[in-house]
Amino acid sequence: MAKMLLAENCTVTMAHSHTANLAQVLQTADILVAAVGRPGYVKADWVKEGAIVLDVGINRMTGLDGATALCGDVDFQGVLSKVKAITPVPGGVGPMTVACLLQNTYQACLAQQNTA
Repeated sequence: MAKMLLAENCTVTMAHSHTANLAQVLQTADILVAAVGRPGYVKADWVKEGAIVLDVGINRMTGLDGATALCGDVDFQGVLSKVKAITPVPGGVGPMTVACLLQNTYQACLAQQNTA
């Protein structure tokens, strides 16, 4: 994703869960891509007003009733009212991941046929 954004002349800052002052770093992002692997890790006060949030994280959580549900790395309900757009989990980036995987598989097949 960082490479794609750079190709579109975006300024990209990469951070992780141990980045010093992570909340302050995230508050400057116009586009925030969260893939930290921790459910609800990114809190509403960490996200800039009007930002676009791509929640790539996928976590399986078990409720008190024993039922499981999927959730992302961003506190979706907390962030929803302050952002311009946010991808839900489930149903956000998953279909795009599948589409890219299929496209890459097809291109690899063509490349293999051209070398045979």
